[in-house]
Amino acid sequence: MKKTWKKVAALILVAAVSVSAAGCGGSGADKEVQGNAQTSGEKPAGGTDTGSGEHKDTLIWAQGADITSLDPHQGKETTAVQVTKHIFDTLTVVNPETGVLEPSLAESWEQTSDTSYRFKLRQDVKFHDGSQMTAEDVKFSLDRAIKSAAVSYIVDFIDTVNAVDEYTVDITLDAPYAPALRNLSVPFAAIVPKKAVEQDEEGFKLHPIGSGPYKFVDWKQGDSARLEAFDEYWGTPAVTRNLVMRVIPEASQRTIALETGEVDLAYDILPNDIAKINDNPKLALFEAPSLSCYYISMNMNKVPFDNAKVRSALNYAIDRQTLIDTIACGAGQPADAIIAPLVFGYYSPGAYEYNPEKAKELLAEAGYPDGFTTSIWVNDNQARVEICQAIQAMLQDVGITCNVEVMEFGSFISRTSAGEHDMGYFGWVTSTTDADYTYYSLEHSSQQGAAGNRSFISDPEIDKLIETGRSSADEQVRLKAYEDLAVKLKEIGNNVPIYYNSITVGASAKVENFVIDPIGYHKLDQVKVAK
Repeated sequence: MKKTWKKVAALILVAAVSVSAAGCGGSGADKEVQGNAQTSGEKPAGGTDTGSGEHKDTLIWAQGADITSLDPHQGKETTAVQVTKHIFDTLTVVNPETGVLEPSLAESWEQTSDTSYRFKLRQDVKFHDGSQMTAEDVKFSLDRAIKSAAVSYIVDFIDTVNAVDEYTVDITLDAPYAPALRNLSVPFAAIVPKKAVEQDEEGFKLHPIGSGPYKFVDWKQGDSARLEAFDEYWGTPAVTRNLVMRVIPEASQRTIALETGEVDLAYDILPNDIAKINDNPKLALFEAPSLSCYYISMNMNKVPFDNAKVRSALNYAIDRQTLIDTIACGAGQPADAIIAPLVFGYYSPGAYEYNPEKAKELLAEAGYPDGFTTSIWVNDNQARVEICQAIQAMLQDVGITCNVEVMEFGSFISRTSAGEHDMGYFGWVTSTTDADYTYYSLEHSSQQGAAGNRSFISDPEIDKLIETGRSSADEQVRLKAYEDLAVKLKEIGNNVPIYYNSITVGASAKVENFVIDPIGYHKLDQVKVAK
């Protein structure tokens, strides 16, 4: 079923989105992304030698929301990691260009059994307070992450961590777990200094100490954060002395700041600003297919979302393609599962068609022939708000009155973690590129609340499929579990997958060596900006 052009126009008006065919078009919107990352346009881009021989001592980037926490075992949101990734290191790391797992704080490792690994640590690693990193720090850090309600899902496959000697660590799993090494590369598994945290944990949360290429300077909440290069960093030294993160919630304002030279990099460019950047010889655009899915989570602990027919009705009521064509300017594809196609374990259970009449029938069968009143919460990100406003209009078409409530990101996360919402609009990136990361976090009954399960689903069959997928060493067994899981989750309909997006970063043409990370955790220690 298709909307008439009249209804599309009305939808866009209600959503307060002034997008024209020209606004969504242009060279940027029509670019095809190939490979892991690229710049679009015909002008110089990141990595190009400007020949100036002189570079700025400060790089400034803009992002859409503030840090949620400077503690790596609490601040798992992308906007936090975009900062803390420069302060902390992990045992392993995934190369953003190749996707290959590489050594980091662990210089080598061996799998000694189906459930055990031995890691040899680098012996030249110093924390920012001057102390030496040892196996005791690794044990302390992983044990601490396991105890964290926010990030335990990324490391709770671990049974024990033992410091064999000063630079050797044994990690024993509670069962075979295929993605173990990749999970240890996720920034939430960062290694922190045991002594500093134990002496003043509250102080550590405000003044973090890591072993990364940059050390923390200050954080002005809601405004900015500053980092300074760490002179005793164990790896390749940072090439730019200072990093400054600026919080600019409105994407259009981030683009303007890029155009005026106030910032050197702007994350998450609006689709209708892509052509503007490509047409400006002083700017460059980076694009890559993302590992993110945007979705609505319905709180199954609340009426009427405890009713499967109501949840199914919402899935039929939303015209995903129209959202992509109008608000996202075509930069994305309708989502049919909670994980993106590039993720290991993706299986398409078949997309929901847009069928408002079917939605009305299901609502009537559920006992809501006249609809009901509800709300959808969203953080103060311009593009996300516009999507929710458009969804609000679509739900109105089937008799559901839905209020859009916009809130600051930190409050949004804490209140949805507490289960206060009816519905919430979220984005989730599968940071390990493995389905377990998302399915376990968003769908397993043990992960309700802060860990990610904000639909509060609790289903024994779902749990069993997730556990099979994460514990089997047989790739085919895992894939079959994820196939069955995708089908079952569509039947339950606790989440409404909306779309998979492309990840975009705008840059000054003077920026050199920038590599876009498809996860969104862009690393800037080797990036410099010509004067």
